[in-house]
Order: sequence, then C-alpha cells, then structure tokens
Amino acid sequence: MSEKKVSVLEGFKVFLMRGNVIDLAVAVVIGAAFTQIVNSVVKGVINPVVGAFGTKELDSYSSCLKGSCKTVNGEVDGIQILWGSVLSATLTFVITAAVVYFLMVLPMSKYLARRAQRDAAKEGAKEVVELTELEVLKEIRDAIVAQRGSGHDQ
Repeated sequence: MSEKKVSVLEGFKVFLMRGNVIDLAVAVVIGAAFTQIVNSVVKGVINPVVGAFGTKELDSYSSCLKGSCKTVNGEVDGIQILWGSVLSATLTFVITAAVVYFLMVLPMSKYLARRAQRDAAKEGAKEVVELTELEVLKEIRDAIVAQRGSGHDQ
C-alpha cells in the first residue's frame, strides 16, 4: 500500500515539474497582474473621459425598459437594463486585447517571420554549397575518366 502512495506522489511531482504546467502558472499570475493594470486604466482614464459627457461611473448608466425603474423598499419598479456595466466590460476587453496584440502577438509574429527568413536563407545557402560540391565532384569524376581513357590509348 505504501508503494502506491509513493508512486502517486512521484507522479504528482512529475506532473508539477513539467515545463508547460510552470509556464501556465506564470501566465496566470502575470494575467492577474495585467488585469489589474487594465482595470486601473479604465477606471482612472477611460471613465473620467466618458464622465466628461455624463457620469464618471459607467456602471451607473442604465435604461428603463418597463416601468419607472425607481427603487421602492429595496426593489426596482420595472425592468432596468444596465448597459453601462456592459460598456465598461467591453472597454476593458478591447483595451486588454489591443495591449496583448500590440505588445505581445505582433512583435512575436514579426520575430518569427524574421527567423523563418533567416532559416530559409541558410537553407538556400546550404543548397548552393551542396550544388557547388556536386559540380566539383562531377569535374573530378570527369577528370579521372579522362585520365583513364588517355592512359589506355598509350
């Protein structure tokens, strides 16, 4: 029974030490910190800009679909649509996506494209070298055949 516990624990240790699990953990931590930065930008910059046209809190923007939408005894009279919170979440998403694309995806794709070009250039140079070596070997073969042919004539 103790052998099973050891093997399960060792299996768990192997699982934790795999590179992709550690990479995923780092990505989650960085993502959480990044989310706080984006939320701060939305609250500190975007909301005041929108607030210049209305209120600073996007969450307070709403429309009443039915009834007066006044709160009476803790209950809202009517059907209220809180489109401000949707707008705030959408702005947060768009800003996050833009930052991820322009600071991470775009530079990485440019780097990979340059790397692919370098690799292709190296492969092209290697083929040229191989062709040149092949031509030299053909010349050597032709010279040997010519020497043998002239040696038989004498």
